Amino acid sequence: MALASFSLYNRDSGSIPCVLPAEDSQMKMYQWLIAALAMVGLALPVLADNPKPSGPNKRLLLVTDSGGFIHDSVGFAEETLKKLGPDNGFDVTCFRYTRDPEAVTNLSRTVLDKDGKPLKDKDGKDVKEQYKGKVLDEYASRFRKTTGAPVEKENCGRVNAETLKNFDVVLFFTTGAPLAEQEVADLSAWVKAGGAVAGTHCGSDTLYPDRHGKWAAAYGELIGAYFDGHPWHAKVKLTVEDAEHAAGKSFKNGDEITDEIYQFRPEPYSRNKLHIILSVDNASIDVAKGKRADKDYAVAWCQEVGKGRTFYTSLGHRKEVWADKRFQDHLFGGLNWTVQRASGDAKPSGEKK
Repeated sequence: MALASFSLYNRDSGSIPCVLPAEDSQMKMYQWLIAALAMVGLALPVLADNPKPSGPNKRLLLVTDSGGFIHDSVGFAEETLKKLGPDNGFDVTCFRYTRDPEAVTNLSRTVLDKDGKPLKDKDGKDVKEQYKGKVLDEYASRFRKTTGAPVEKENCGRVNAETLKNFDVVLFFTTGAPLAEQEVADLSAWVKAGGAVAGTHCGSDTLYPDRHGKWAAAYGELIGAYFDGHPWHAKVKLTVEDAEHAAGKSFKNGDEITDEIYQFRPEPYSRNKLHIILSVDNASIDVAKGKRADKDYAVAWCQEVGKGRTFYTSLGHRKEVWADKRFQDHLFGGLNWTVQRASGDAKPSGEKK
């Protein structure tokens, strides 16, 4: 039987080597990993820093519609949140597809010969044909191939004014344009009236105004920044800029983590609007690879928007990060802050010194 090996991190035990069966189904691998985490005590909620909030669980909507790049950690992220959510104060629903399920587009497929083999042209290349097909069907195939998770009717939903009545916070782990113009307007109004939005990793690689329309800028304002590349995929050290914030308690200043590290466009990111919780210790990276003149590479932040709140963390590219207890508590700390039942300042940090 083929085996897959990896390491898990625990603050007390350090790096713990693990070996799991290399199943054909990625979802089975995710289930094995969740079970392994429970066995070694890594996935058991919750660190004393973030005890389970009192009162009924809040309703969390996870959106993973990835019209752009599909991260292979998306399926594992969903399983992790559903596994740990209830013990951290959240009942989790996931929409894997939030666009029009009836939308049709031009698609391409390989032409097969009578024996079911690809038909070749005179240059030996596969012959392609164009056809009309549902966006959802094509997407579901790619999503399952990458994540191991299906996209079926029960996994689909729209994020609009009516749907938002059923949730307390929406978490975006998305790419592309998961929302339409009116839906972005609905989401923005909902947050300003007291709702909550959070984003993880590629939630900032979503709904660009220069790609999808000026109306998309309202989404960027909620998340706080737009992705502008990932110059580093390496082990970095984190600077904890607010150790008292619920989303900052699980990391210690100088903690190392291996992940894909983002940099952000100049706008709308601003320390004059956002309260920075974590940032990269620039001494741990090759700063010359980055674009920002100010060398400001924030990792996590929060802000108040009207009566509502938003939180974002750029961590979460790797499945190993989602399995890291420090990240789990970081994320749930931020989520509980957004629904106003965890402590934390939201005062803008001001220009980096």
